[in-house]
Amino acid sequence: MRVVIPDELKIRFRYPARALGITGGVLMLVSILLPWAYAPEALDDMTFYGAPSPLQLFFAVLPLLLILLLAIPLVGKQRLGKVAKVVAWNTTAKTASIMSLIVVAVAVAAIAIGLGGLVNVDPGGWLALVGGIMAVAATLFLPDSPEPTLYRVKSPKWLQILGIVVLMALILFGAAYILGFEDADDFLMFAAFVVGMVMVLRQFGVFGWLGIAAAANNRILVLSAFVVAFAFPFTQNGSDANMSVASQVLIFAATALGLNIVVGLVGLLDLGYIAFLGAGAFTAAILSESAFATIKWSPPFIVTVLIAGTVASLLGLLIGAPTLRVSGDYLAIVTLAFGEIFRITMNNLDGNDGPNLTNGSNGIPGIPDLNLFGFDFGKAHVILGIDIGRFANYYWLMLVVIALIIVVFTNLNHSRIGRGWVAIREDELAAEAMGVNTFALKLLAFAGGAFLAGVAGSVKAHYDVSVTPDQYVFLESAFLLAAVVLGGMGTVMGVLVGATILKLLPEKLRFFSDYRLLLFGLLMVIMMRFRPEGIVPDERRQLEFHDTDEELAEEVEEELTSHHAHLYPEAGGFVL
Repeated sequence: MRVVIPDELKIRFRYPARALGITGGVLMLVSILLPWAYAPEALDDMTFYGAPSPLQLFFAVLPLLLILLLAIPLVGKQRLGKVAKVVAWNTTAKTASIMSLIVVAVAVAAIAIGLGGLVNVDPGGWLALVGGIMAVAATLFLPDSPEPTLYRVKSPKWLQILGIVVLMALILFGAAYILGFEDADDFLMFAAFVVGMVMVLRQFGVFGWLGIAAAANNRILVLSAFVVAFAFPFTQNGSDANMSVASQVLIFAATALGLNIVVGLVGLLDLGYIAFLGAGAFTAAILSESAFATIKWSPPFIVTVLIAGTVASLLGLLIGAPTLRVSGDYLAIVTLAFGEIFRITMNNLDGNDGPNLTNGSNGIPGIPDLNLFGFDFGKAHVILGIDIGRFANYYWLMLVVIALIIVVFTNLNHSRIGRGWVAIREDELAAEAMGVNTFALKLLAFAGGAFLAGVAGSVKAHYDVSVTPDQYVFLESAFLLAAVVLGGMGTVMGVLVGATILKLLPEKLRFFSDYRLLLFGLLMVIMMRFRPEGIVPDERRQLEFHDTDEELAEEVEEELTSHHAHLYPEAGGFVL
């Protein structure tokens, strides 16, 4: 139930509300100087007076921002000048108060569960909780602010580049820090803080400004992103566990990007996509130097990759040619059946029910590590004084693979073929009436997406050391589809974000493993209710889901104009 407060009350009590909100923020800041937990086993030892733990220091950023957001407008619009017009002060303060309360609630719940009851929550935790409740109650009485227009601000090129560099540095630090958590409670509290900061900065308008800066400096953004990605293993101090997780994320993301062509661009629901990943993996395993490989031919890995991708794409043609005449639920059922048929077929290729290619349910174990141009991926290497282990080697290889997949995806997306795919997704009958060869383009999407999955599967086979049919079940296809929908269909960044979330959460929340499907289901329901276009939406799809929102239409139109023309609207712009 949404709380609606009349505008008259908001105007009348806006100054007392600011004072109460600032008081709540101060209470939350003071609380970090007090112990939150009775025993050190909860979170990261919040038992000291005057010595905040790292998680408490991170939390303090949110109430500090809240205080600033509530106090700065008291200076007056005349003194703030044009800055007052581009920032949604009240709405951002409300977001900061809500996210502060959520972080405190997560911490209190973690302490109570970890130590066996609320009695183990010390005064600092209760003070922070009271301060958060006061802040949320106060910000409800603040008048609503207009949408932030920070993205209209004309800023010099050096400032845009600096913003991109700072963003990439924060991503590198955050990824390195969050992977270092071994306790699920610490991970949840820090994750809540990160989500809170993202929501506050988004409401402030920072991400809109960064989007414009990224469009104007696209090459610098791409270069800095890959520099940060390649530098990531150097932040892990040789940790094989963390690099194993990172490598799995990249393999999963590479596969999801291939599915994004079929689902995100063409709009075809494929529930058996995991079969193409399995086809590439089995092909690479059969052609490897494993003692259990059934074909005694081991070409160079570059050749193996091409063969694996080709085999997967042929399977895509095989399933696509007779079935792409149907659509919707019927196509989903056919692809679901194909995924199961693939798994059963791999089980039957054991020499008894069919030719001996896969050793049946035993699969092909003992797959050796890759050796490319004399570089052994199975051995640790010392680079810049840091041990780089096996998983980091595969991580770097997958970065190269993902870079190639992104190049293919983006070029196809902006080509005539990509426009044809989008036309089919929007209205297949209209596209066909305009002369678009819908069947050929859908078949190309199936084959192209399958090829990319086959390439990822060829690397996965060597990474996993063994390949068995039970690795490629329907549930994996569902997770791949969830990554595409959660992140944002039709976008590269969205799929990378979705894949990271769906792979990272099970690794860090192992206590929730029995309820993993419940967690994913709730996450998808929440997304479909509040943000159906995904975390990082495509502009066109965002308008599809909010076609009655005129303000959003105008905002997206302005952003599209700025992105493609690399210019800023004249109205309302000013120099920082």
